[in-house]
Amino acid sequence: MKKGTIIKNANQIVTVSGFQAKKGKEMNDLGIIENGSILIENGLIEKVGTFDQIVNGLNLDEYEIIEAKGKTVTPGFVDPHTHVVFGGYRADEYSWRLRGDSYVDIMNRGGGIVKSVTQTRQSSFEELVKSGLRRLDSMVRFGVTTIEGKSGYGLDFDTEIKQLKVMKKMNQMHDIDIITTFLGPHAVMPEDKGKEKEVIQWINNEVLPFVKKENLAEFVDIFTEKNVFELEESREYLKKASELGFKIKMHADEIFPLGGAELAAEFGATSADHLLKVSDKGIQMMKENNVIATLLPLTAFSLKEEYARARDMIDSGLAVALATDLNPGSCFSESIPLVIALATVYMKMTPEETITALTLNAAAAIDRADTIGSIDVGKQADLLIHEFESYQFIPYHFGVSTVETVIKKGKIIYTKDGY
Repeated sequence: MKKGTIIKNANQIVTVSGFQAKKGKEMNDLGIIENGSILIENGLIEKVGTFDQIVNGLNLDEYEIIEAKGKTVTPGFVDPHTHVVFGGYRADEYSWRLRGDSYVDIMNRGGGIVKSVTQTRQSSFEELVKSGLRRLDSMVRFGVTTIEGKSGYGLDFDTEIKQLKVMKKMNQMHDIDIITTFLGPHAVMPEDKGKEKEVIQWINNEVLPFVKKENLAEFVDIFTEKNVFELEESREYLKKASELGFKIKMHADEIFPLGGAELAAEFGATSADHLLKVSDKGIQMMKENNVIATLLPLTAFSLKEEYARARDMIDSGLAVALATDLNPGSCFSESIPLVIALATVYMKMTPEETITALTLNAAAAIDRADTIGSIDVGKQADLLIHEFESYQFIPYHFGVSTVETVIKKGKIIYTKDGY
């Protein structure tokens, strides 16, 4: 049994050093160490520096040595917004959308979120675990070491709780860490249309206390949107969730400039997500209240919508994170390489900002910046070895994963040669 692991002589170690989200211009500071090495013990980063510095006084026979000459080491990627557990698929709807069919047309055919809700309700616990684990396996290949996962495809007590328990089970079975979020107010069933206030009251009185009591979720989320849950219902829900001690995330200002970002700032949310239609006031209020903007370019790509104003947000001093939004409807993709390509080419983010947004800032978006997201002494050894000599190849080799080796808590869990 080896005492630990040493990653030796990497051409670049991209530390993204820090214990809280980087804001504005700080996002360009990657803290690069040339010809660097990392000492890992007990799943944690013990030393970072030159090889001679980190091995001083060690018996090298007690360590596994990973040669990283000519390669780049980064923190593991964090995906802070996913809907990883769901039943069934909606491939037919994607084809309809490509033909130009509207969301309303698709809903009228029995599609949309209602279809996913029906399929998730019909799926067994074991079926949801099996399909969820397959998605996690795919994420690992892209270098993802931690994700956030939401419920929201139940819209009833039993299925929402089932989704959360499935994620707890997956977390025990898979190397990827899953941070769970309750998204009961994701939509309303057709029979509950016009009864959104009553739905929120039911969630507040019956579901949230149970989720808290059983410790099934750390965060809550709500789809704050025109004709879904508007500001009044959202405020009532977030007030109750805050009283119960949940941390807050929000789907905000995706379709209409409703003021979701401002509401997220009002409640000191950990993150506000989507933000395609966010106002300048919302950006400023998020900055003042340390709310992280989690942007989801794959969803905008899939829906042929304009991308979120990442450049304006960063230039204003906001902390920006990136995520996939993996889900069966608007974004059936867990592709980190595509996120990187869209962020750099269409959202005007620099390669440095993009890497920060997928590591330290993504960790901060799930309140984990103190333990993951950067290569700092004392943090969890969640690391990626990329096959090229510079981080600049990560966006340059666009649409393709540069990840050669994935290390989770000091253990190799994936190599390109064999999973």
